[in-house]
Amino acid sequence: MERRRLAEARSVGLIRRWRRWREDRTVARHAITDALWHHTLASFPFLRHAQDTEGLRRMTSLFLASKEFHGVGGLQIDDATALAIAAQACLPVLHLGLTLYGASRTIVLHPTEVLAPRQDLDDNGLVHEWHEELAGEVQQGGPVMLAWSAVEASRDQASDAPDASVYNVVIHEFVHLIDLANGEADGVPPLPDALAARLWHDQLCRAWDRFGDRTAHREPSCIDAYGNQALEEFFAVASEAYFVAPSALRDEDPQLFAQLDDYFRPSASR
Repeated sequence: MERRRLAEARSVGLIRRWRRWREDRTVARHAITDALWHHTLASFPFLRHAQDTEGLRRMTSLFLASKEFHGVGGLQIDDATALAIAAQACLPVLHLGLTLYGASRTIVLHPTEVLAPRQDLDDNGLVHEWHEELAGEVQQGGPVMLAWSAVEASRDQASDAPDASVYNVVIHEFVHLIDLANGEADGVPPLPDALAARLWHDQLCRAWDRFGDRTAHREPSCIDAYGNQALEEFFAVASEAYFVAPSALRDEDPQLFAQLDDYFRPSASR
């Protein structure tokens, strides 16, 4: 048995070294220049909240190597544009791994918000049609759609301002992608087991109720009011606040901050 365990450990070690070697080659092929990286950090200062910015830089290279960017409506995507989106997209999975983003490989970038046709059948059998303005949208296994004007709106955003709600469409949509990784967008990301999922759901619902009370009383919040729409939207906008204005979120709702911190930084020392 001991010999078998040693053989299995050596095998696991070899696989890990092989994967690291492959990653190193990919990072080298998609290296981000110092000038471009520092420009991105200066343009989106909240990226420095990652603390491990070199780890974020490495993952961003791996992200860029695995994704395809398509500009529509005449929008030209250069290295700075792709890097700005990739670095922000990597924040939620920095300690979790890119595999959470599943099979989604394509990022479609529009110059401005998109008018998407919507249709709904009411209880009386009547069909209602309208157009919804979208700054971003994701589909499980499908493309991620973003409006560049919305991405730029988060440039130089003042972080940790308690009276200002956070807006970050990239983090928002990629957190939805994490939410979808276990089959549906319900505000519950992939967790180890059913008990953990139930505890997460109950805790997030309590935070959602506290947030609803604050907005109902017109109290300031670093979480965008759009979070009142549904639990999955609350998870996404609360995550925006967690990554962009962590101190403000911690001051506003320490329990919610701790819940998100435990999920997004599972191996971080406390």
